[in-house]
Amino acid sequence: MGAHPADSLLYRHLWSTEEIHRYFDDKGRIKVWLQILSALASAQSEVGIIPHEAAVAIAAHADVELFDLEEVACATRATGHSTFGLIRSLRCVLPEEAAEWVYYGATVQDLTDTWTALTARYVLDIVDRDLGHLLDTIAGLAIAHRDTVMCGRTHGQPGLPITFGFKAAVWASELSRHRERLRDIRPRIEVVQLGGALGTMEFWMPESERLLSAFAARLGLGVPDIPWITARDGVAEFLGFLGMMSSTLAKIGQEVYELQRPEIGELAETWTPGQVGSITMPHKRNPELSEHLVTLAKVIRSNAGLGLEAMVHEHERDGRSWKTEWLAVPEACLLACTALVLCCRLADGLQVNADRMKDNVDACAGYLMSEPVMRVLSAKIGKHSAHTLIYEATMNGRANGLSMRDALLANREVLTHLSVSEIDASLDLDVAVGAAGMFVDRVLKTLDTPRSKNGGAR
Repeated sequence: MGAHPADSLLYRHLWSTEEIHRYFDDKGRIKVWLQILSALASAQSEVGIIPHEAAVAIAAHADVELFDLEEVACATRATGHSTFGLIRSLRCVLPEEAAEWVYYGATVQDLTDTWTALTARYVLDIVDRDLGHLLDTIAGLAIAHRDTVMCGRTHGQPGLPITFGFKAAVWASELSRHRERLRDIRPRIEVVQLGGALGTMEFWMPESERLLSAFAARLGLGVPDIPWITARDGVAEFLGFLGMMSSTLAKIGQEVYELQRPEIGELAETWTPGQVGSITMPHKRNPELSEHLVTLAKVIRSNAGLGLEAMVHEHERDGRSWKTEWLAVPEACLLACTALVLCCRLADGLQVNADRMKDNVDACAGYLMSEPVMRVLSAKIGKHSAHTLIYEATMNGRANGLSMRDALLANREVLTHLSVSEIDASLDLDVAVGAAGMFVDRVLKTLDTPRSKNGGAR
């Protein structure tokens, strides 16, 4: 069993996915580091800094399968240096004439920060793909339930009628903005780091600028305007994005968690026979997916906070701040990708109980329509006077167990301003949901998903 839940055979599925985990384990990390070292040697050869034959040899031996990771680990611990163990192991497998040219002039942050940029690209590709799937599913819910009336709630209490499609459209709009943010931040984050000892690229003069461009081109990354050894805003923005995105997933999960409560019963996670909710209470079906989305987002947000802490750097290099990212970035990426997989599963299997939604609206005995009644009355006596009158009528009606309609009809002052037909018209549910359907349609028109384009065909 691993020390971190993401490495646990028992619990890995809750904190990681196979796709993302194999990128962050030792083998996956070193594989990418070797790719970077190979690209650096190739770029240095192109601009005439190292011999072409050396670059070819380095590329041929930059294969993680050639290394004993235990030996690399031992050398890392023995030297007390983050990458010296790997460099020593790589030099040992290289021909003698190439061994002196590996990692030529580079420093730890050139390697590890470029790894961070490649990692961001890899993770954002996964996030964009899974966000697209989730957004399409949520769009389908908005389409299917555009006119499914339910209680809208504020402060945990029934307020006005809305539609479930409206609620889903709010989720879809927020998820869509995250995809926009993802595309916006990529040019700022997916850039190489190559500065040498202090970022001035002194070791590679006068070919430093050509080398930087050649190195970036080989990795498919952008070229920064200046090395970002102490400028960690890109990493902080990346972690902040993961924190925001996962918080939206947590909001969706929390809503399902609340509405799955049996006394509400409007939504439910899919349930598979054999799934156990409690070892002591056999009847339970716990909202495991939605609950865990909230947990994951809390940890990701804490890592985003560490990203902000790491922005405070001293002088031209500060391991105290920079190395904080070594913990925060992998964990945030693992958990964010896991959260997306779980939220997709939640949305794909979400059970919507439209009948229970209607029953809960009916159970409010018409009081959800207090604002529409007040609006009609406002046109006759003014908004604030109407509020006072409807407040008195509804408080009295609730205290005496009356429906909203009966409470209004029992109030003589209300009847001096509103006819029975006007009261009945203002209690109409179709009127009370306002522009919910219009907003659903507006959101769907902005989405670039299969279901939003074809009207929700499943």
